[in-house]
Amino acid sequence: MQTYEQALQQGKDFLLEHDDYLIVSHVQPDGDAVSSTLTVGWLLSCLGKKFTMLNEGPIPQRMHFLWHADQIVNMSEQPLDRKFNAVICVDCADFQRVGLTENYFAENAAILNIDHHPTNNGYGSVNVIKPDAAATAEILFDLLEMMDVPVDQAVATAIYTGLLTDTGGFRYSSTSPKVMAAASRLLGYGVDGPHLAETLLEGMTLSQVKVLKRALDTLALSEDGKVAWVYVTPEDMIATGAANEDLEGIVNYPRNIHGVEVGILFKQINDNAVKVSMRSAGKVDVAALAHAFGGGGHVRAAGCRLDGRLDEIIPRMVEQVRAEL
Repeated sequence: MQTYEQALQQGKDFLLEHDDYLIVSHVQPDGDAVSSTLTVGWLLSCLGKKFTMLNEGPIPQRMHFLWHADQIVNMSEQPLDRKFNAVICVDCADFQRVGLTENYFAENAAILNIDHHPTNNGYGSVNVIKPDAAATAEILFDLLEMMDVPVDQAVATAIYTGLLTDTGGFRYSSTSPKVMAAASRLLGYGVDGPHLAETLLEGMTLSQVKVLKRALDTLALSEDGKVAWVYVTPEDMIATGAANEDLEGIVNYPRNIHGVEVGILFKQINDNAVKVSMRSAGKVDVAALAHAFGGGGHVRAAGCRLDGRLDEIIPRMVEQVRAEL
């Protein structure tokens, strides 16, 4: 079995051997997905390589200040007219998470898979996977050091963004000494940590507050008080003017109730599909639970998508979580 250092070396070789890359991250990208996309793009630009950054949909508005964020193509608005032979997937726990961007992969495309999810099954031609990394951005920081390129404030800000958001502001159990050492070094490159924390973690749009209010009105707990959940419907999204990015963090509200072991956010996507986001206090491995339903994630944060109506999915998932407890 190869070591992490050997995997990094293979990743470095992949970046040097090819040209004209397609860089993709998971659907509905979060801070780590966006920052990882941009970090790879920045690195390829330093190497003089051609590349296209792509996502199935838009990136969150609050991340538009990052280096070349406006150059991540939203394929729902700007479809491409070609396919790529060299693809780099970042922060995608499984191949399905790349979404419709797969349509631009050549049939026998070489794929570099860079990720930190324990449920990643190694779908790439080259796989750089570190399950105990706090974020994919942490892996990319290691890769930058191996590439021996001079780090500037722009890429340091992108990497810090990934670390900050995927650790919940350096609060989650994944916040290792290595993460804090990396954050310290990134601050040394001129990263404005307080500004990023305010922009990415604290600030809220009015639509976000409105949809949060509606979600909290649905709050329910299991009889033993160990499972709590809320839900959001398409009608809620329309009435509040909320976007998908406005739902980020809502799942933490039921999870943060004293005595609750697992918090869940159910989002009704359409009449027969529900997205499930779970957060665990530690007793339940929600990644394993999500994986059983075709999803994935981390021990304490995971999700999946299920076919069915809210009134069917909610009791089914709550019962599954209680069984795990």
